[in-house]
Amino acid sequence: MMAIYCRGNHHTEADLCGSCQGLLAYAEKRLDACPHEKKPACRDCDVHCYAPDQREAIQAVMRYAGPHMALRRPLVALGHLFSRRQKDK
Repeated sequence: MMAIYCRGNHHTEADLCGSCQGLLAYAEKRLDACPHEKKPACRDCDVHCYAPDQREAIQAVMRYAGPHMALRRPLVALGHLFSRRQKDK
């Protein structure tokens, strides 16, 4: 998702730009420190792992990349939607 966002907003060709690399490293560090055995979606979690600035940046990445996932990785996008609907029931 980060690569889709970076290509679309920062117009990079192959790798992530410096700011996106930093945000990805931050997100991976926070995921490694997650206190839950099975990681819930951030919106369903009672523990806020991200600092407010990084949370906004991650939300922007997901808002942009989410709809683009349907075009680039349709099976992954459908699986994500299906799993969310199962949890909502």
